Amino acid sequence: MGHEHEHGHGHGNGHAHSHGVSGDADRRWLTLALGLIVSFMTVEVVIGLLANSLALLSDAAHMLTDAASIVLALTAIRLAARPARGKYTYGFKRAEILSAQANGITLLVLAGWLTYEAIRRLLSPPEVTGGLVVITALVGIVVNVAAAWSISKANRTSLNVEGAFQHVLNDLYGFIATAVAGIVVLLTGFARADAIATLVVVALMVKAGLGLVSESGRIFLEAAPAGVDPDALGRRLVEMPGIDEVHDLHVWQITSGNVALSAHVLVQPGADCHGLRQQIERLLDHDYEITHTTLQVDHSQPVTNAVTSAADRLLPVLEEHCDDSHGPVHRERPGSTTRTT
Repeated sequence: MGHEHEHGHGHGNGHAHSHGVSGDADRRWLTLALGLIVSFMTVEVVIGLLANSLALLSDAAHMLTDAASIVLALTAIRLAARPARGKYTYGFKRAEILSAQANGITLLVLAGWLTYEAIRRLLSPPEVTGGLVVITALVGIVVNVAAAWSISKANRTSLNVEGAFQHVLNDLYGFIATAVAGIVVLLTGFARADAIATLVVVALMVKAGLGLVSESGRIFLEAAPAGVDPDALGRRLVEMPGIDEVHDLHVWQITSGNVALSAHVLVQPGADCHGLRQQIERLLDHDYEITHTTLQVDHSQPVTNAVTSAADRLLPVLEEHCDDSHGPVHRERPGSTTRTT
């Protein structure tokens, strides 16, 4: 094997894989959900003011964020579909992660405002028209079930679409709590039930918001995706026959459902570099569903075998391949894994 082939960059194509958004189909389902939400939100604001119900107004405010989240999702889908060019070598695929993070933050901000209003109304509860609240909430449940179903038909492996879905799902929970609160007010006159229902919705909003912010933050910080332990992966690679060392191993997500990996692999003198690279790619594809790989493959020491051509022997192969290796260095000998800074 000629030494000029010892550096390999592989992009496996073992099977189709999701890139986070699915284009026209997603846009149709999201647009349908947007139309349902905006139509009902307008009606709910009017009824909430007439009924003096914070629960209804909070639901309407949440529906406004639902609509905004879907608009963000639609915008992100359009941006992510643009081809990579110029300085944006990945295109705008991470636009969906910006959208997901914005959705999570708006959920948390809205939860803070609703908490303040609910506590204020717990201390001094206003009069609430229970019957009007119940009817509106029941209609809202139907509308949100339809909207949630529409979004569920889109590609929810996209964190962007999942963010919009979580908004609508939490709104559905809110309408259920509001309906229960309206029935309590109607039957018992206990006006504080309206504020208590709002606090239940707040708890659900905080849970969903923190999940979206945390997951999008992991992608922005280029952490390894859930289910992939880079250290365990590195140890597994060096167990393959012919591989002496793996370092500069990086696993990250470009966007949800689009995982990439790069590594510097040192193989034994005279080993088949291309063959080992292909074995690594097959393992990553089959066991980890990682198909976007960039692998630099070198011999771990100079090739001096008598059968090797003179031209190959003269090519420089340094003992230290990286002046500043990033992360753990995985070596073939048991117990010799070291960590560099």
